[in-house]
Amino acid sequence: MTTRPDRGGDPPPRPPGVPAIPAQPGPEAAAPPEAAPTPPATADATAAGAERTPDGPATTAGTGPAAAAETDAARHPDRAQYGVVAFLALVGGFVIFDATTRVGSAINTADPIGPKPVPILLGVLLLVIAVIYAVDVARGGAGEPEAGEDVDLSLPIDWRTVLLLVGAFLVNAVLIDRLGWVISGTILFWGSAYALGNRHYVRNLLIAVALSLITFYTFAIGLGVDLPAGVLQGIL
Repeated sequence: MTTRPDRGGDPPPRPPGVPAIPAQPGPEAAAPPEAAPTPPATADATAAGAERTPDGPATTAGTGPAAAAETDAARHPDRAQYGVVAFLALVGGFVIFDATTRVGSAINTADPIGPKPVPILLGVLLLVIAVIYAVDVARGGAGEPEAGEDVDLSLPIDWRTVLLLVGAFLVNAVLIDRLGWVISGTILFWGSAYALGNRHYVRNLLIAVALSLITFYTFAIGLGVDLPAGVLQGIL
């Protein structure tokens, strides 16, 4: 302990002329230097929604895949939608042309407006919709698949349901003049419910009869249009 300075003892006296031995480093000096304190994060990196990646600068929360898709859609609009725009514009122009050239302008006390204003209004509305749609497509507007119906596109078409619905409409078209709307309409409503999977036969039949009678008298009384009565002529 008296000959080892690193053990806490005093160094022994040495004769004059002998150079002093430098002090050996102790355990405290051999310790590695402390790491420099990490500087505080800047305000830009700690902003709300900021994210920092190991190999890149901080990115905001609005630069994810969805935002990238929206940006790409804005830069590259779906030009196929312009076909729908052209179709709407053509239909609107044709309706206006047909209303102004072929539809008469007979006006009487029962119809003071005449037959022209309604188709002209519809044509103008179609043209307005076409213009709004074109502007939306040019600005990158696109429909959201998530917002559509919950349909699994990987499943095949249910041809049985499709054929049953087509059959119900064909039966109604064939029998409406012979049996009348009430009977053919009942078959149409009941057959459509069956095709779509409803198996409450008696309840569906009662609802179908009620709907047929309601539509028959609505057209006859409210609109002045007589639907075919068929075998029920004189009863209804």
